[in-house]
Order: sequence, then C-alpha cells, then structure tokens
Amino acid sequence: MNHQHDQSVTDTIYALSSGGLPSGVAVIRISGPHTRSAVERLCGSVPAPRQASLRSIRNRNNDVLDEGLVLYFAAPASFTGEDCAELQIHGGRAVVDAVLTELSAIPRLKHAEAGEFSRRAFHNGKLDLVEIEGLADLIAAETEMQRRLAQEHSSGHLSALYQGWARRLIHARAMIEAELDFADEDDVPGSVAASIWVDMRALRTEIDSHLAGAGTAEIIRDGLKIVIAGEPNAGKSSLLNCLARRDVAIVTDIAGTTRDVLSVDLSLAGFSVRLLDTAGLRLTDDVVEKEGVRRAYVTLEQADLVLLLADAPGGFPELAGRDAAKPVIRIGTKIDRDAVLWDKAAADVLISTKTGAGIDRLIEQLKSHLPDLSGHTALSLPSRKRHVSCLEQARDAIDFSLAQSNRGLDIQAEYLRQAGDALGRITGRVDVEDLLDVIFSEFCIGK
Repeated sequence: MNHQHDQSVTDTIYALSSGGLPSGVAVIRISGPHTRSAVERLCGSVPAPRQASLRSIRNRNNDVLDEGLVLYFAAPASFTGEDCAELQIHGGRAVVDAVLTELSAIPRLKHAEAGEFSRRAFHNGKLDLVEIEGLADLIAAETEMQRRLAQEHSSGHLSALYQGWARRLIHARAMIEAELDFADEDDVPGSVAASIWVDMRALRTEIDSHLAGAGTAEIIRDGLKIVIAGEPNAGKSSLLNCLARRDVAIVTDIAGTTRDVLSVDLSLAGFSVRLLDTAGLRLTDDVVEKEGVRRAYVTLEQADLVLLLADAPGGFPELAGRDAAKPVIRIGTKIDRDAVLWDKAAADVLISTKTGAGIDRLIEQLKSHLPDLSGHTALSLPSRKRHVSCLEQARDAIDFSLAQSNRGLDIQAEYLRQAGDALGRITGRVDVEDLLDVIFSEFCIGK
C-alpha cells in the first residue's frame, strides 16, 4: 500500500462531523499530530484516552465559548489511526462557528477536505476501500435495503470474502512456483494440477455467482426505475402524484403538459423506487412536445419496469424495439368514470386515482418486481461499477489461466497473478492512488 509522506498528512485537520445546524449536539472532530496541543489550548488539559470529560472550551482571551464533552483517542487506537479528539458541544450556529474559528487560529491546524478523515484511515491501514465506500453509502442510505447493503460493506464482511479469494490465488501460485523450482526433486508431487486447478475452477464459479448479484445491488443502491408511459391525458401525472402522495407533477386536462421527465423517489418494501413520469406518447408537430416524446423514449430504455397507462381499452401505445422486451404492467385508468367500459382482460390492473380504487393492488404488483432477497441474511453483493469491473477482470484472468494448460505453468501462474491484482484493486491492496481522489470526493466534510 502506498503511504503518503507529504505535508498534507502531517497537518492536523478539524471539521464539524455531525451535519446540519442547529442541532442538540454538534460533534467537532480533530485528527493529526497536533491534536493534543489543540485540545490543551481550548480546554486547559487533555482528558485520559477514551474517557469523556466535561470541560469548558475557551478562546485565546480565556472567554468561555461553551461547555461540552471532550474525548481524546491516542494513536493508533482511533478512527484515523492518528491522535484524534471529539468535542461534543451545543449545536447552535454561533457556538459551532466560534469553536471552529478558534481552531482555525491554531498553528498547523487546517480545515479538513471532503473525505479526509476516511482517507487517513485508509492510509493508516484502519479501513480498506470497500469498507470506506460502505461507510459513504451508510451515510447516504435512505432505505432499509440500502442500509443493509452498506452495513455489509462497511463491516468488512465483503472484504473478507475478497481476501479469502486472493489467498487461494496466492496459494495456487505458490504451488506452481514449487513445482517449477523443484521439478527434479522426488519429494515434490509431480503435478499440482489435481488440487489447485479444481480449486481455481471452483473459484471462477464463485466469482461468477457473486457477479450475478450486481443487478440486485444496483437496484438497491440506485432504486428500481419505474417509468410511467402512455398517451397524453391517460392519467400518468395523476398516478405519479397518487403514489407519491404529494403533487409533484402538473395535472391538467390539456394534452402534452409534461414536456420533461419528472421523477420522484419512494421507499417501497425497504427498497428505493424511482418513479419517472414522461411526456405523452403521440405523433405531434409541436417542437417542444416532440422533444418531450423523444426524451420519454430515451427514459423508457433505462427502465427496469414500465407502467403503461390508458384511459380506454385499445388506448395502450405499442412499445417497439428493445422496450418491447421490458416487463410491463398495463394499467387501465379513470375507472371512476365508467367501470363497465373495461373488460378485465384488457389490462393487468384497473385504477382510479380519484377514488383510490385498485391502487393497493397496483402497489402489490410493483412489489413483485422488486428483487427477491428471501434467504439473504447478509447482502454480500458487489454494489459499485468499480467492484464489478475488477471482479470481471479477475474471473477472465482465471479463465485465461485455465485455458493455457498446454502453454506451461509459468504462463498460467502469470494469469493467476493478474487475477489476484484485480481483486486487490477492489480493497485497495494493489496500486490504487489514481482512484483515491475519485472515491473520497464523494464524501461529506468531516467524514
């Protein structure tokens, strides 16, 4: 692992870590070699490590800024692996601003950048990249499934799985090296193939089945994308509002009011669901509406599920090309106007957004399209495109190694090394400096 020894790592950093103000309590975090002297300057003395102490926090003129709990963590037993402190103070804007201003006046202290605390934890071997990305996802999690997925990553369970795979690759390479080095000796088994290639084939299968969960992880993280489509005035915006229980789209009787794609995020059975309302699908000469229809078709291509609406039998637009293969729920709308109009077979579900009829049945149908996680006590799924790409590289390299059996053990060992490197890039054990800026830029300040 590359450790940075530049000036930025010797700086002591501080930031408000607890989020929006005002709040009951605000937590200011400090990390770095000058943490002790900063706490001494503010509080007079440093409490014993890991023991919360009630202290007065004072400025240079000895005026009391606030009273709060002070915690000190001595390196390496801290989140970042450096000396750390937390000031738990009252969460008023003026109080927090006064303490942050005082910290900024202390020499060799600087305000932390986004993700800088976590970056130091990574460089000091406290957390690997999967755990850190899981931490970012845990902070961003809005649904129960997002929380469970992030928890699995941040707790290190997924890292342990990848490290177990990497160890098996290292073992296989060691066996090959032994055979190449001691081919003339009698006491080395003549062929490692029997044991290690069976395991490599098994490993390849394990990585493949793990990769199969990437689609589910994407739905958990980004939400199931449900596109509401249909001809103008079929009741698309009314359905979006009804499901969202708030007015997010203009509902009028004039055809073609939804010119853009409107979206609303909901939580359904613990999953994030993104509902997208689109312009009515029809032929039109109106330039703006034409663009709306074009965007509607683009949005349809990204959908996991299409809700196709019509307010009369025979009013369902045809989905052509790739969209025709997508799962579709055909919804008959406005049944409060004329319930007899519809033959039950003409639609999958009949609804009225005015009376609420059929909405519960529609929601049950939507739930049936969510991933089935029964039997998944833990969510060990690859949740980022970066993970999926590295896992695919590892699997392909193992494939190449298995396919080269007639070209010599040294070539096979080289492909296994490449597979191990690909796995190492996921957790950050192999050269990832170029990735770090991208990963940590997603973080909030103070994390």
